[in-house]
Amino acid sequence: MVENHMAKLLNINALITHAETLQQKIRRLSVPCALIAFSVLSVTTTSIAHAERLKDLASIQGVRANQLIGYGLVVGLDGTGDQTVQTPFTVQSIISMMQQMGVALPTGTSLQLKNVAAVIVTSSLPAFAQPGQNLDITVSSMGNAKSLRGGTLLMTPLKGADGQVYAMAQGSLVVGGVGASANGAQTQVNHLSVGRITAGATVERAVPSNISENSIFNLELKDSDFSTASLVVDAVNRKFGQNTALAQNGRVIQINPPNNYSRVAFLAALESLNVVPAASYAKVIVNARTGSVVMNQTVTLESCAVSHGNLTVTINTDPVISQPGALASGQTVATARSEIDIDKEPGQVVKLDGGANLSDVVKALNAIGATPQDLLAILQAMKAAGSLRAELEVI
Repeated sequence: MVENHMAKLLNINALITHAETLQQKIRRLSVPCALIAFSVLSVTTTSIAHAERLKDLASIQGVRANQLIGYGLVVGLDGTGDQTVQTPFTVQSIISMMQQMGVALPTGTSLQLKNVAAVIVTSSLPAFAQPGQNLDITVSSMGNAKSLRGGTLLMTPLKGADGQVYAMAQGSLVVGGVGASANGAQTQVNHLSVGRITAGATVERAVPSNISENSIFNLELKDSDFSTASLVVDAVNRKFGQNTALAQNGRVIQINPPNNYSRVAFLAALESLNVVPAASYAKVIVNARTGSVVMNQTVTLESCAVSHGNLTVTINTDPVISQPGALASGQTVATARSEIDIDKEPGQVVKLDGGANLSDVVKALNAIGATPQDLLAILQAMKAAGSLRAELEVI
């Protein structure tokens, strides 16, 4: 009995030791598995974070808006309309409109109107707009009206580039400004000569579209790039099958829809497709009027040395009066005396280390300590020297 009991105890101890060994092995395996899972999750998250929808990168050829324009009259102004003497086209428009309504004015009548203003009406006809839909319109004064506040736009036809009427506009203006004047003093907040009418135009004619008739259509990238075009083709073919997309050039991609999709469903899935675009061209945009400098992520900088100093020229002119004596017969002569002062700041040579990313470039440019206006000349000189690895565009 004692021997049997001892054998059972040994078996139990062996089982416990085996269980502890298995548990340690599971713990050692769980750490690499967790790291692998985290790595996969990180890569997936990074890819999605940098991906963009295809509708943000490209547009469907033929699906576009069309600009509309019209000439009209705004009435009901509180004495802030066009001065008809200086804007004869306003009077001519009034006379023509009244004649169409059956009102004949005597020959030689001079109209002195204060509550009427000639305006230009603009809008945009979106793709697939149908008759009966409403459009927002912008009404802008084309004469010398002081304000369009409180005015009403009379029925105005809106035409496209082909001269056809596509919409009719009419309604009360909303002007986001206010002004007042009295005894030569004037106060104005915002702009008073431009107003807007929400849903102020009604579509009368639709622009024909054959997007549903053609079996093959084209995608147009917003920015021409061969690398991005190739990436878009690969993503579309992986999603919908081979030979669905074919790049024609760096901007146009030909799409051959599969037969198992309806046209609208296919376009919806195509626009929602996530694509990681290629890195854009290295470019620096310089606004010479405001001194603004904007550069993208791919701009790099080679090592160079920069020395820059400002030159200030100051000219002061003081009047000098030459007065003759009391009994002299001379005349008083006025002359000017000018003093010119030239101040040149000493330029210190600064070494700029090469930068492989945008943060390094920013640090290097900040080390110069130049103003934005000085930075324009420095960037041009760095580009000419071959140190700035980017396209420099001045706007």
